Amino acid sequence: MSTTLLLSFLTFALVSSITPGPNNVMLMASGANFGFRSTLPHFAGVALGFAAMVILVGLGLAGIFAAAPWLYDVLRWVGAAYLLFFAYKIATARALGSAEATGRPVTFWQAAAFQWVNPKAWTMVVSAITAFAPANPTFGHIALITVLFFLVGLPCSLIWMTFGVGLKNFLSRPAALRAFNVTMAVLLVISLYPLILNL
Repeated sequence: MSTTLLLSFLTFALVSSITPGPNNVMLMASGANFGFRSTLPHFAGVALGFAAMVILVGLGLAGIFAAAPWLYDVLRWVGAAYLLFFAYKIATARALGSAEATGRPVTFWQAAAFQWVNPKAWTMVVSAITAFAPANPTFGHIALITVLFFLVGLPCSLIWMTFGVGLKNFLSRPAALRAFNVTMAVLLVISLYPLILNL
């Protein structure tokens, strides 16, 4: 990858990773509701699940969806339903760290699996592979994109999670927590807008 292409990709990775999306909104909400330690499995699941997705899509899984586009349609519907479910759970949370709030924090495996129904993750991966990898990429090309995405995305996710944790004291007031959780739920629903346009 040339220096110019590398800088272009790093810019793309930074902008797409730091901007609001389902992963970042959910990490912030989890940090605020459950704290830093309890959100770490969710954080790790996002990072490693997305990296696995980049590798598998880059090595040809996208071809399966091209041959059977209905599979992608199924994933989009499942992803929309999953995000709406999480939006509801976040909006109806009642107390910080409570089992009655959003249930339990998202687990590592749930976060990793969620990447496959996350519309923003698909957009990021497909855009990166088509724009920054050669027509017939080798494993080395895909590995480089994966590692760079991981290195850029990790601190971006950490910022969102830490921001949520930092809000915890402020959100100890029921009215503030309610407003925060409803706002996070609305942002999750808004993040469905690009997906809904294509449903």
